[in-house]
Amino acid sequence: MQYLYVRIVKARDISVFGGGEVVAEVKLGNYKGITKRVSSGHAEWDQVFAFSKDTIQSSVVEVFVKENNNKDDFLGRVWFDLNEVPKRAPPDSQLAPQWYRMEDKKGDRSNPKCSELMVAIWFGTQADEAFAEAWHSKAANVHFDGLCSIKSKVYLSPKLWYLRVGVIEAQDVLLGDKGSSMNMMRYPELFAKVQVGNQVLRTRIASPTASRSLANPTWNEDLLFVVPEPFEDYLLISVEDRLAPNRDELVGRVILPIGNIERRFDDKFVVSRWFNLETHESKSAVRFASRIHLRASLEGGYHVLDEATMYSSDVRPTAKQLWKPHIGVLEVGILGATNLMPMKIKEGKGGSTDAYCVAKYGQKWVRTRTVVDSLAPKWNEQYTWEVFDPCTVISIGLFDNSRVDKSPTGRDTRIGKIRIRLSTLETDKVYTHAYPLLMLHPSGVKKMGELHLAVRFSCANMFNVLHMYSMPLLPKMHYVQPLSVSQLDGLRYQAMNVVSSRLSRSEPPLGREVVEYMLDHDSHMWSMRKSKANFLRLTSVLSWFVAVTRLVETLMTWRKPVYSTLFLIVFTVLVLVPELIIPCGLLTLATMGMWRYRCRPRHPPHMDTRLSYAESVHPDELDEEFDSFPTNRTAEIVRMRYDRLRSVAGRIQTVVGDMATQGERFQALLSWRDPRATFLFVILCLLAAFGFYLVPIRWVVAFGGWWYLRPPKFRNKLPSSVVCFFKRLPTNADSML
Repeated sequence: MQYLYVRIVKARDISVFGGGEVVAEVKLGNYKGITKRVSSGHAEWDQVFAFSKDTIQSSVVEVFVKENNNKDDFLGRVWFDLNEVPKRAPPDSQLAPQWYRMEDKKGDRSNPKCSELMVAIWFGTQADEAFAEAWHSKAANVHFDGLCSIKSKVYLSPKLWYLRVGVIEAQDVLLGDKGSSMNMMRYPELFAKVQVGNQVLRTRIASPTASRSLANPTWNEDLLFVVPEPFEDYLLISVEDRLAPNRDELVGRVILPIGNIERRFDDKFVVSRWFNLETHESKSAVRFASRIHLRASLEGGYHVLDEATMYSSDVRPTAKQLWKPHIGVLEVGILGATNLMPMKIKEGKGGSTDAYCVAKYGQKWVRTRTVVDSLAPKWNEQYTWEVFDPCTVISIGLFDNSRVDKSPTGRDTRIGKIRIRLSTLETDKVYTHAYPLLMLHPSGVKKMGELHLAVRFSCANMFNVLHMYSMPLLPKMHYVQPLSVSQLDGLRYQAMNVVSSRLSRSEPPLGREVVEYMLDHDSHMWSMRKSKANFLRLTSVLSWFVAVTRLVETLMTWRKPVYSTLFLIVFTVLVLVPELIIPCGLLTLATMGMWRYRCRPRHPPHMDTRLSYAESVHPDELDEEFDSFPTNRTAEIVRMRYDRLRSVAGRIQTVVGDMATQGERFQALLSWRDPRATFLFVILCLLAAFGFYLVPIRWVVAFGGWWYLRPPKFRNKLPSSVVCFFKRLPTNADSML
């Protein structure tokens, strides 16, 4: 995009009565830009104004120098004909500003006492260095406090570490005053509480043992936390006594700087240490110290998950020593958006949107500038990321900036989001596509507009990219010392809080609502719609099995005699020559893959309303999905939803029970619960063992295949003896209440 840049540097020889403050005003048609106020004796501004070439409505740009309290009168003026303005294209150096003699109110500049203004004016593009810090003409109606929130910025997530604290035991614990007075009536319920910043975890209450005294509790538990660099927090470990429910008494504590904790990059053993506890008594009154046995380490071999695993944009370990060289470069051009829905109502303008984009990949977040009052904004901004794994996802979200209003609400409104998996992109190919922005509202799914992107994934060595497909997705420590699913969920929530708090401290801040939306913070919440969508996905995955079953049924019934005959011939050949089975199967898969190459997707996939089961969802299910946790709905609505959930769970319960029944029937073959059935099975196994020993296996398989595919005239509509025998076996359902 082309812009007209006007740089106001400084002025000299300005005569103001009383030596007041002056400002410079740039006027182009209906647009006005005003500099900051400076003293007339030292008039230096060094500010840049940018006017979009698409919105220029005049052939002349004027620059006025005025007194601060005089809006109509001016001290001097300089004007430029836009037809004479030069063009600059980087990498050309910046245009040097020049002194221009200003004309007075009468239009006379011949007076040697006239003031002079240092100005530089040129036509440039967004690649100009002055673009990022320039005042934009479209931001003329933005109040002063909101100006910083409309500029494009790049943010970096803090480097996150897992902090593992192993609380082993304590020695010589002295109970508090309240606990000592109650000691004759109860057993001390001692536990350890570990706190890092806002994260608090507790161990279980130490159980009584015959080999340990009351003052020497043992826990032997590992607690995990998420800590960011730089390590500003402290590790606080306290031993407390549970006097009553919701009533604990501090017995002793120790405070450790996180920066002094040992870092490890593999599964090597961490040496434990004893630390003295600060007790409730004064140091002079205690001749010995209570101690706690800890094993603490900063885990650099893990990747700290701050986003959903299926949408991960980075899987590298925390420790930089374990990083491998990047395998490629991702380039994303955020071109613009069209047909956006109005997100707010402005006085005298009706519906309007102040849109900006946020893209997140790895630790790097980018935020485009805010285009004010536009339902078809254009950004034309390009960003680049290093790629370390092709099986990662970049997320791009569109938001409405609420901080540009005179009375900002403080929360930016979501407009939509898209995800692009890098493995779906062909190498060195530019994908220019308009992605629909779909949002789910309590009233249903809505199309909020379209986002135009240009995406390219390039790599220098294709072998390195292909080699990544044979490597583990997560770092080694996730497999050597794996974390449980519940641990990962809790740690992901902690990591999201740390990232959002750090990014909210930037300038301009990246709001918590933006970070949560980009990191899919609510992906684990229950939703009837998502459950149905996942069930349909599972049905689609198993559809090939259903198709094969129907094909075999067609061959069995001989509805197409030619196909059945050809299949029998091929089956017989493969049985007699078994060496051809695996090569024929692999060749079939390769042929199918090459045949489907012509039907490959031409663009990366986008949000699918049908796949998400968002088109035919019931309104109450949507209301349940948008409900808070815990719920704030009325008792009648909660009861109705609970009954619906019981109905769905009852069907799932029946299916799970049927699957367990079939498995228990297999176990009953040798359990002798039904002695006659087990006797028959054992005798049949003995006879079959002699039969398979005497008859070659290929003839057995051939006979079984011919028997299974025999024509309908040789079939009986009743189930076979094997099926009847299996269904008569006992199960544990007989013993259930």
